[in-house]
Amino acid sequence: MRSGACLRILTALRGALSAALVAAALLPAHGQTQTASDEEAARREALLQMREAFQKGDTARLAGLRPRLNGHLTEPLADYWLLRARLDRAGTEEVRAVLSRWAGSYWEDRLRNDWLLLLGARGDWATLLEEAPRFRMNDDPEVRCWVALAQVETGAASPASVAETVRAAWLGQRSAAPGCARAAGRLIAAGALPAEVAWQRARLGMEAGRLAVAAQAVALLDADAAPLVERVFNAPQRYLDDKLTAVRPRTKEIVTLALIRLAAQDPQAAAAEAQQPRWRTQLTAEERAWVWGAIGRRAALRQQPEAADHFARTWEATLPDEWRAWHVRAALRASDWAAVRRAIGLLSPQAQQDPAWVYWQARALQAAGQPEPARALLQRIAGPEGFYEQLAAEALGQPVTLPPAPPPPTAAERAAVRALPGLQRALLLIEWGLRTEGVREWHYEVALHDPGGLPERELLAAAAWACERAVWDRCINTSSRTRQQVDIAQRYPTPLREQVTTRARAIGLDPAFVYGLIRQESRFVTDARSHAGASGLMQLMPATARWTARKIGLRDFQPHHIDDPDVNLMLGTAYLKLVLDDFEGSLALAAAAYNAGPGRPRQWRQGPMLEAAAWIETIPFDETRDYVKRVLANTHVYAALLSGQPQRPSARLGGPIGPRLATARAADADLP
Repeated sequence: MRSGACLRILTALRGALSAALVAAALLPAHGQTQTASDEEAARREALLQMREAFQKGDTARLAGLRPRLNGHLTEPLADYWLLRARLDRAGTEEVRAVLSRWAGSYWEDRLRNDWLLLLGARGDWATLLEEAPRFRMNDDPEVRCWVALAQVETGAASPASVAETVRAAWLGQRSAAPGCARAAGRLIAAGALPAEVAWQRARLGMEAGRLAVAAQAVALLDADAAPLVERVFNAPQRYLDDKLTAVRPRTKEIVTLALIRLAAQDPQAAAAEAQQPRWRTQLTAEERAWVWGAIGRRAALRQQPEAADHFARTWEATLPDEWRAWHVRAALRASDWAAVRRAIGLLSPQAQQDPAWVYWQARALQAAGQPEPARALLQRIAGPEGFYEQLAAEALGQPVTLPPAPPPPTAAERAAVRALPGLQRALLLIEWGLRTEGVREWHYEVALHDPGGLPERELLAAAAWACERAVWDRCINTSSRTRQQVDIAQRYPTPLREQVTTRARAIGLDPAFVYGLIRQESRFVTDARSHAGASGLMQLMPATARWTARKIGLRDFQPHHIDDPDVNLMLGTAYLKLVLDDFEGSLALAAAAYNAGPGRPRQWRQGPMLEAAAWIETIPFDETRDYVKRVLANTHVYAALLSGQPQRPSARLGGPIGPRLATARAADADLP
């Protein structure tokens, strides 16, 4: 055990012992039990009201409610809300007093994160540099940029020494946040970063449809250029058609942005425009490669066969990993194994370690007649969990076999984690309906408080505690952090086992597939809600639930019935069965349809016949592609868990996926 974690647990144990002694001395008499329960209910109500007041920015209401939580486990969160709501008006000593009071907690670190951002925006470099080393999570790129800028401005570091930190953080940001932009501008002015970085940032913004990002980046180089960037963003073709564009000085960078923006709107039009002689001569080789990379990515997203040809114009350039990944996928759709191998080789070293690219690189080597290097790659990733890990294991002749369970947590290990106030508070917050706050605090305690997170035995003990409390998402996610001691029963729990297996088998579904889907959809959180409005175990949309209820003859169905686990399971499995039948029994297509709606996979299957794994990898939606892989990987594990037998992933992947056969029944046009 790491010394930091050990010290924290010992401290918590001492605190828990003291609390237990106090509690024993103050145990209420039998007639006082109701009073204690009422007091806890009153505290819960006060905390819920504080959250509402915080969301509304009602500082007076927050201050009035705060005393009701004095001495309670949730006090750190209450103090966070109270101070965060007026952080811009709080003095340094006041902030530090709250940080000191809740030292070691998630809410201390959360408040420090917010304060560091404010200090950076104010330019309070001295306080920023004093507080930044105490920021334990250290996971905010904007904070890293403010710190780098503070170091440069105070002479604590040279511009060159922080240039890579700022470049990586800035190019990775999706929003036009001020810290990294200011730091990058300072380094560009000092000559520590080339102006090209700003143009790369602008290109990424244009391709992703983020005008603020593109305009902010260009403004660092030319403060008066923002209106032109907006004009190009809104009407790229019109800008390119302007007869003066080609002859104006210093316009090639803007032309590059216009072509990239046009590619996002219409890749075919952009390809035609990019081949115009005036742009071929005006743009540099690097700029042309970015243009063709953007065109190739958008064509690949639309599953256009020309995508591979577009990417073929970019071999000599360094492109973003996200774009080059679509180069690999375009090559997969074209069954061009040489291009697959070469494109993977152009990914960054870090990206090449992704199991997806390790697996496809191995397949490309096999196609090139190099079985031994291919086998070495497959051995690197083979395992019982993960989509490509399972495929690699099967390719090596190793079906999915579950590892033996590690020894259960000892009484001392269980006591150690249950003494941690952060985990206690997280479970209480989840129980009280503050799931977002509770989940964040739980994750902080197990993963971020100490470098590397809790040791594996403590992770297993924490996961076991969450399982006992039926907080299945924390059980799964916590147990999944272990690498050596793998408890499959924790990672793949089977709540409602009788209901799931009975219902699935009654309508001809594989219970493992149902469990695999539920694990990905909701992590077995019965009151889960998505941003889109899906609800419950199987994350049903209200309209889909109503349609399915009518389809199966469920009378008197009301929208609130979705929250009932039994009803949700009945409707979700019924809909899944209808989807599976509509897609001729293909689990991959059915999972894609469950996530993205049936219309999209019907469109995505048009084109060349592809092996199922290649078809899945070329799904245009990132969320759906990841979802299908996870559901299928889950299914293979659950099948092994429920049957006790080794599993071969290829048996569930089925044959090649392509256009619906002429002999197949027509698609159900009413299926939502």
